[in-house]
Amino acid sequence: MSNFMFLFRGGDAQRVQQSPEEMQAHMQKWGVWMGGLKEKGKLIDGLPLGKEGKVVEKSGEVITNGPFAEGAEVVGGYLIVTADSIDEAVEISKGCPIFEHGGTTEVREIMSM
Repeated sequence: MSNFMFLFRGGDAQRVQQSPEEMQAHMQKWGVWMGGLKEKGKLIDGLPLGKEGKVVEKSGEVITNGPFAEGAEVVGGYLIVTADSIDEAVEISKGCPIFEHGGTTEVREIMSM
């Protein structure tokens, strides 16, 4: 078993156009999906990220407001899951509600040091 990080990008443009009721229904889908992963012993951790941030470059000499200019590139949250392989992790990611809003999920293995 290995741990994999799902980085969620984009989807904000469609989400901000939702009514409060639609947004609540969408968030419930996230809760159901993540709850199912937890019940199966696949979910280790995960949270949404705040909209504001800073990008630090050149050992702190350059600090810019971030996170990024392109909305589709902004990482909006993450999950850490456990799976036997990256292929299994990709299969797990396919149930993510972010796809309803045109977002993407980047799946990366977390390496040991």
